[in-house]
Amino acid sequence: MIDLSKRLISQTRNLKKKDKIYALHELDVDCISKGKARKRYEFGAKVGIVCTQEEGFVVAMRSYAGNPCDGYTLDDMLCQAETISGVKPKTAAVDLGYRGRNQTKVKVIHRGKKLSYRDKKRLRRRSMEEAMIGHMKNEGRLERCPLKGKDGDAIHALLCGIGRGGLPYNLRLLRAHWRALLFCLLKMHHQCLKKMFSMLSTGIVAAFVMRNMGTLKSAR
Repeated sequence: MIDLSKRLISQTRNLKKKDKIYALHELDVDCISKGKARKRYEFGAKVGIVCTQEEGFVVAMRSYAGNPCDGYTLDDMLCQAETISGVKPKTAAVDLGYRGRNQTKVKVIHRGKKLSYRDKKRLRRRSMEEAMIGHMKNEGRLERCPLKGKDGDAIHALLCGIGRGGLPYNLRLLRAHWRALLFCLLKMHHQCLKKMFSMLSTGIVAAFVMRNMGTLKSAR
């Protein structure tokens, strides 16, 4: 603790010093620049997420210590997604942090260059990932890691992806689809029952009318 205190005092005197200490209880915390007016900096570990463009299922999730550039992590994330899903990615829609700093053979789509209508649609689809990250932080406990060290950050990221702290994101997404499918099935079942009872009641009324006509004829 004394050595850590000395390092903390020395880094306050030299602000340009690297490998700064941001938390005495966790030495692997990094300062991540967000570039937003509301929250310029965040302290923790960087986590990469890969999801499908159409359904939004998370197929890869990994933490990176040392706050590396986003472009240097793209190849690793796509390789992990291919290993887990068994499908080789063809297109990756990313933000400007991944621009020009990757060696992947996958077609990379980002802002700042001329895009086709289909690529623009895929890039707009990427905005759903911001909402996914918010759900993971609030409901999946991704915002705060209770485990210690770099290995703890990596394990916590995987646990948040597969279901720590409640249902995982993919199962919550499947539950929403199952709920919508069940609602459609119940609605179709209700319409079929309504139509069947309508036909049955029409048949009963028709039989009653025929019976009354037969009674009238016999009375005559």
